[in-house]
Amino acid sequence: MRAVQRLREQRLPGVLVTVMSVRGHAPRDAGAKMVVGTDATWATVGGGNLEAVAIERARALLAEGAIEPEVMEFALSDKAPYQQAVQCCGGEVKLLLEPLPVVPSVAIFGMGHVGLELARILARHDVELHLIDSRPDQLAPERLSVLDDAVANVHVHHVPVLPELVVGELPSGTHALVMTHDHAEDAALCDAALRSGQLATIGLIGSSAKWTRFRRKLADDGIPAEAIDKITTPIGLPDLIGKEPATIAVSVAAWLLQLFTAERNSAPAHREAKA
Repeated sequence: MRAVQRLREQRLPGVLVTVMSVRGHAPRDAGAKMVVGTDATWATVGGGNLEAVAIERARALLAEGAIEPEVMEFALSDKAPYQQAVQCCGGEVKLLLEPLPVVPSVAIFGMGHVGLELARILARHDVELHLIDSRPDQLAPERLSVLDDAVANVHVHHVPVLPELVVGELPSGTHALVMTHDHAEDAALCDAALRSGQLATIGLIGSSAKWTRFRRKLADDGIPAEAIDKITTPIGLPDLIGKEPATIAVSVAAWLLQLFTAERNSAPAHREAKA
């Protein structure tokens, strides 16, 4: 399970392989698990042909971007077809291969009224949620207690100085939302986000006048125009208007969920397999 958590936090795909059932003799009992990543494995379901074929199929699922689980059946007999090595324990084993998709990662820079409302919504979804603020009181446990029932994995970053340093610590493909209390801090975060080159999207809250000033500053600091265009502002659904924090949060969350759905639907369909 630690391997599963590590892959999730690093936004790396994997496959969880579980021994579903065993008849007769087999290397491992039902319930044994292993995790297969693109270039590493953790634990074992018994070794030999059984495990080698499972790893091979798991990595094929990773290459396909499969999201649905599948079952593989093995006869552990020297008379049965084998692909890697003879394995003649005499039993039958059924394996469940469950792809571990890369879950969305979101970083909210600025946990003011809008940030907290947005965190409350996103925390009810299966995401890696990073909360960053340079003001310690905004990240106080009692204030964030509204997230205690979160489905998301919530990561709180206390950075009283230079919150833009957190950008380099975020997993690749994170959706970053810049909405701090300080326009200078926002500008520094936009600069760091563009220079990182590792973020999926960069969203900035604010007015058109604010964005005009930011575009000019970013350009003066050497950021190419095509890179600056990667920043989305204003953020949220254009048809959902309103200045109340809860309304803005709903709009931004809906916009993000649309992005998540598009990413998820781009994965190819799975195929059945039997060994």
